[in-house]
Amino acid sequence: MKHSFDVVIIGAGAAGLFCAGVAGQRGLKVLLLDHADKVAEKIRISGGGRCNFTNRDTTPAQFLSDNPHFCRSALSRYTPQDFIELLGKHQIPFHEKHKGQLFCDRSAEDIIAMLLAECEAGAVTRWQPCRVLRVQGPAEAGGVYSLETDRGSVEAPQVVVATGGLSIPKIGATDLGYRLASQFGLRLVEPRPALVPLTFDGQAWAPYGQLAGLALPVLIDTNAANASPRQRKKATVFSEDLLFTHRGLSGPAVLQISSFWREGQPVRINLAPGHDLHDTLLHAKAQSKKLIANELASLVPGRLAEAWTAQDKHLQQPICDAPDKALQALAERLSDWQLTPTGTEGYKKAEVTVGGVDTRDLSSQTMESKQPGLYFIGEVVDVTGWLGGYNFQWAWASGFACAQALGPTWVRQGGLPPEQQDVLPS
Repeated sequence: MKHSFDVVIIGAGAAGLFCAGVAGQRGLKVLLLDHADKVAEKIRISGGGRCNFTNRDTTPAQFLSDNPHFCRSALSRYTPQDFIELLGKHQIPFHEKHKGQLFCDRSAEDIIAMLLAECEAGAVTRWQPCRVLRVQGPAEAGGVYSLETDRGSVEAPQVVVATGGLSIPKIGATDLGYRLASQFGLRLVEPRPALVPLTFDGQAWAPYGQLAGLALPVLIDTNAANASPRQRKKATVFSEDLLFTHRGLSGPAVLQISSFWREGQPVRINLAPGHDLHDTLLHAKAQSKKLIANELASLVPGRLAEAWTAQDKHLQQPICDAPDKALQALAERLSDWQLTPTGTEGYKKAEVTVGGVDTRDLSSQTMESKQPGLYFIGEVVDVTGWLGGYNFQWAWASGFACAQALGPTWVRQGGLPPEQQDVLPS
C-alpha cells in the first residue's frame, strides 16, 4: 500500500518539527519522519539542557554563508519576537542569559513539547523511527516524489529535507540531506565542523596543557599580524571567554572563531583585553620588587601568569630587575598571542556544520530548490549562525518560510479544493 501526503518532511529536528506544525495548521496533509528513536535530540541537549532557543538581537550579520544575503528574507519574515510569542501561547517561561541569548527557565523539553503540540494541532503524521531507503523524483515516479521507507511506500508532490548537518553523529547526524541534494543535481558547499574546540600539537601544547580548566575573557580573531590593513578592518573579532583544555582551546571565544577558522590559519588572542600591558609592567618595574609572575597575576589569572613566565628565564625574577625588552616582549605576546591550530575536535564535538546545500540553487523566499517541489531548510543549508541561539532562529525562520510556500496537492496539480471537487454546476 502506498501512502499519499501533500508533503513529506525528512528530519524531525528543530526545523523539520516547526515546518511540519506550521504546514499542518495551514491545512496540508503532512508526514514527518526521522530515522532516530528520539525526537529533536539536538534541542534536548542544547544550552546545557535548557535550549538557547533564539537570540533577541538576531540580524543577518550573525550568519556565515557563501551567499551572505540569502538568509535576509526568511529572518525578516519570522523573527525572534514571533517565536517568543509562540512560547507565550504555550506558557513557557524563559530568561535572557547573555548578549540576547534566550533560554528556557525549566528545560529544553518545554520546546520539544511545544513543537510536538503544534504538530498535533496540525494533524501531522509522524513516523519515528523510520529510515528513508530511496527517493525518486517526479520524472521517475509519475509526477510526484516517491519514497521507499522501512515503514512502507510514500508519495507526495513536495519533499522538505530538514536532516541537519554532520555534527554530533552519536545522536543521529548523517549525510542524507547532502546525498539527496547531489542526487537531484544541486551543488554543495564543502561541509566542515563549526562551533567546535580547536586542537594543537601535543608537544607544542605541553606548556599550556597544565592550564586545563582555566577560563578568562579574551578578544579573538583569525587575522595574522601580516594581514593587510584592509583585511584587519574586515576581521570578525569576538569578545568572549576562553577555556584551556588538555588538547587545546575551547569556550565561547574559540567556538565562535572556529566557524571562521581554516586549516593552516593562525588565530590571534588578546589574553588581557582592556589593559595596556607594556605601560602597566613598566610602571610596576619602577615601583615593585615582586616577581614578574606576581605582578602579572593582577592582570591575568595567576596560573596563566606562572605558566607564561616559566617559559623565559628573563621573566623568572623580580620585575625591578627585568630588562625592558623582556617586559615589552611579554606584553606583546600576551596581548597578541598568535598560534596555529593543528585541527579541531571534529564533528563529534561540533555544535553545527558550516557549508551544505548551496544557496545559489535555492529560493531565499521559499527554500525551494531548482528541482521543483524539493525544499531544504535548517542546518543542511549553507547558512550557519554564530554561537548564541542564532542557529535555532534560522531553523524557525527557514522552516516558516518553507511552510508558507507549500501548497496542498490540489493546488500543485492546478485543480479545485476538495470541498468543490464533487459540486455539480447549477
